[in-house]
Amino acid sequence: MTKFLDGKLALVTGASRGIGAATAEALAAAGAHVVLTARTAGDLEAVEERIHAAGGSATIAPLDLTERESIARLAQAIGERWQALDVLVLNAAMLGTLTPVAQIDGKEFNKVLTLNVLAQQALIAAFDPLLRRSVAGRLIALTSSVGSAARAYWGPYSASKAALEMLVSSYGQEVENISSVRVALVNPAATRTQMRALAYPGEDPASLKDPSVAADAIAGLLREDFATGHRLSLS
Repeated sequence: MTKFLDGKLALVTGASRGIGAATAEALAAAGAHVVLTARTAGDLEAVEERIHAAGGSATIAPLDLTERESIARLAQAIGERWQALDVLVLNAAMLGTLTPVAQIDGKEFNKVLTLNVLAQQALIAAFDPLLRRSVAGRLIALTSSVGSAARAYWGPYSASKAALEMLVSSYGQEVENISSVRVALVNPAATRTQMRALAYPGEDPASLKDPSVAADAIAGLLREDFATGHRLSLS
């Protein structure tokens, strides 16, 4: 892969494993310095080590995205060290329990919405100034087919992804005529991840594509001059 992101700064959430980790490695391979965020420092360090071993550059930033103050502190720290943020990948999310809508546990539903929606808005708010300072700021949010098509028992996760899509798309329209920031949605579809295993415990993992496939698609998207509203589905 050519270094088309050389000199660029990228932030990837949920970067400790799965699609997030693979995306961080792909962006680093393309030349970006990647800031890795997730709750587990040890897992982030493992991803960082792989990036460095491959000749890339990365910084880990362990934090809980459900704590809005932590997001604000991260944005401040990044703003003090770098002039702009070129790529923001909103990948972190939780599935929650697959259950009938009438039986949704309110406490767990709140957790799903807090991470999958409220934290994403906090990230956009905190990093909007840095994205606007980029020559070509790019925000990519990971979504799901259930965000646009209802599926029985997937109510909480489906609702959160539908909300995320509208939130991100609204932001994209708000900034497209007053900045160089462009926004896209990526649906990785069936991928060999921990979340997929939770949703489909009887599924053969070998039948699913590796997270690197989604990561390469995201990196490839960043090579293009896509317009806000662009949607990429790997189904």
